[in-house]
Amino acid sequence: MRTLKTSEAAALLNVSPNTLRAWERRFGYPKPQRSAGQHRQYTHGEVAALRDALQQGLSISSAVSRAREALSTDTHTLVGALAGFELDRADGAMESALALRSVERAVEEVLLPSLDELGERFGTDSAPWAFAARWADGWLRRAQRLAPAPVRRLAILVGDATRSELDRDALAVRAFELFCGRSGARVMALPVAGVSGLSDVVASLSPNAVVIAGSHLADDDIALWAYRVRATAGPLPTALFRSSHQTAPVRTTGTRMLPHQPFAAHRQVLALIDDRQGASVREVAPLSVPEAERERREAQV
Repeated sequence: MRTLKTSEAAALLNVSPNTLRAWERRFGYPKPQRSAGQHRQYTHGEVAALRDALQQGLSISSAVSRAREALSTDTHTLVGALAGFELDRADGAMESALALRSVERAVEEVLLPSLDELGERFGTDSAPWAFAARWADGWLRRAQRLAPAPVRRLAILVGDATRSELDRDALAVRAFELFCGRSGARVMALPVAGVSGLSDVVASLSPNAVVIAGSHLADDDIALWAYRVRATAGPLPTALFRSSHQTAPVRTTGTRMLPHQPFAAHRQVLALIDDRQGASVREVAPLSVPEAERERREAQV
C-alpha cells in the first residue's frame, strides 16, 4: 500500500498542507495514519479518490462524500460475495481494499462492517453467517501468519472467552490480535476454559499484559483463569475487550475496559504496557553520585 507524507498529499490535491489538515479536522477525511515518529501518513487511494472528485468541480464537502462512496464499494462487494458464497470474489474484495488502505483500516472499514451487515441480515445462527464467519476467521489468521516477526520486547496474553469462531465477537478478537502483532508485539491467545498446564505456558511467554476477550464464559471461569495467570506472572496490567464481565477480573491489578473497536483497543493496551515499563525505569533509575556515595558510607558504618 502506497502512503504519502503531508506535503506529498497536499501537492497531489493542489492545496497547502494547512488546508489538507483543516479538511482532516472538519470532515475526518482523508484520514491519515501515524508513523512510528507520529508523522501523518495518508493513503494514496483516499487522496486520489478525493482528487478525482474535486476535479469534477464538486465542493469539498461533496467531494469528500463522493470519495467515501467510491471507497465503500469494497464493502458492498464483500457483502455480496459472501452472501453469494463466492470465496474467490470475497478474497478479491479484500485485495482491492488493501490496495487503498492499510491492513488495519481494511479490516475495520471493510471486513468487520461487512460481517456485521451479514449478521444483521441472516442472524448469527444461520448457515450463511457460519460460511462468512469461517471465511473471515481464516482471512484474519492468514494475515497474522504473514505479519512481520515481533520487533518489540513485549508479549500480550489473550484469554479467549468467546464461544467459537462463529461468535460475533471472535472476529474482533482475531483483529485485535492481528493489530498487536503488526505493532511488533508477541501475541498468544489461549482459551479461558483451559487452565491445565496454563502456568507453564505463561512462564514461557512472560507476558507484559493480559487481555480477557469475549463474554461467553461465566465469571467464575474468568476469575479462575485470571488467578492462575497472576499466580505465575505476578501482577500485570489486565484489560477486558468485548467483555460484559465487570467483577471477576478486578481481583487482578490494573483492570481496564478497552474500546469496542480492535484498533483503538490495541493502541490502548500498548500504551498501558509502555506506561508500566516507563514507571519501572523510573523506579530503578541510577542514584546520583552524591546519593551513591552516601549509601556507600552508610553501608560501611
